[in-house]
Amino acid sequence: MSVKRIVIVAIVATISVGAALAQSPAEVAVSGGEQNPTTVAASGDASTPKTETMTVTATTESATTSSNVIKTNALPAKPVQVAPVRKIEEMVIDTLPTVNDALKIVLYNDNTWRYVRDRSVRQDSTVFEKYWSTTAISPYRELTLDSLPISVVIPLVDSLKSYHYPYQGRIISRYGPRRGRNHNGVDIPLKEGAPIYATFDGRVRYAQNSRSGYGNLVIIRHDNGLETYMGHLSKINVKAGDWVTAGQVVGEGGSTGRSTGPHLHFETRYYGQSFDPERLIDFNTGMLRRETFLLKRKFFDIYSRYDQNFEDEIANEEDDRREAAELAARRYYTVRSGDTLSGIAVKYGTTVTRICQLNGINRNSVLRIGRKLRVR
Repeated sequence: MSVKRIVIVAIVATISVGAALAQSPAEVAVSGGEQNPTTVAASGDASTPKTETMTVTATTESATTSSNVIKTNALPAKPVQVAPVRKIEEMVIDTLPTVNDALKIVLYNDNTWRYVRDRSVRQDSTVFEKYWSTTAISPYRELTLDSLPISVVIPLVDSLKSYHYPYQGRIISRYGPRRGRNHNGVDIPLKEGAPIYATFDGRVRYAQNSRSGYGNLVIIRHDNGLETYMGHLSKINVKAGDWVTAGQVVGEGGSTGRSTGPHLHFETRYYGQSFDPERLIDFNTGMLRRETFLLKRKFFDIYSRYDQNFEDEIANEEDDRREAAELAARRYYTVRSGDTLSGIAVKYGTTVTRICQLNGINRNSVLRIGRKLRVR
């Protein structure tokens, strides 16, 4: 198939899905700078992607969702595994616009494509502001475990399916206590210089030699609020503040820091608290275990491992479905010029007091244009 035909096919795809996606704002959008105006944000294939998106940005007070309605069937009876997306470095031949300014399409030379998110389209980001530090490994020291929610729904991928394993291989050291210390992640052996990939879309918070056991360390905060740590790298390919996409090479494997040989040390954290990465990823196959994850506070215990909680994982699925039904009943409103709390309350058949409770604000709070308020 010629390049011209590929472009035509992509344009047809753009027309067919673009209108539906046009109502879906970029999940997080802060300009990545002139050298990185766009970042690949999602997987594209021959099928039409689901048009509903689910974004949960959990804070220490509550979890919030996007203004889009979350369908009750967002969580199937069984977890849906997610395959890795195409890597951005693989033979890109063109990038096309869509009717949604926040999305573009990347064309590959083998007749496949992926969606691209333009981070410069929208200038609103709370995930990448609170507790943000490019010099401290953990900026969450003031937070206590008790201050975190008992459970929170974490969307691992949205309807665009943007995920890629950090490195695929056999785990030689798992999450849990090890030789009198806490081992807060998993270790996967590799060859020196092996590519290490960003797991989800996000922004680099830390990228330097940690002068600690991690050695050369990259920490990425993702759109869903999680952070991933990649340690012992021989080379770092990104810098703090860079926007990255799932499947982008952020460094090369090595043996820096406290290491007995080349391997990747990989951690998953939420507000500084680590939990077993195997709860999310099957590192042997490279598959993401589920699209949405119910993260429970008890998972932050160093003794709480994925394979020790089979019954809990079944209960997890049931809780996921229940949480999804509750989320489906929620409604959000985007503040516009001239809006007042009383006017919004009347429109949605609720009260100002209830809106304040749901959003942690008071009657005198300034309503910033573009802010999303939960109204139900």
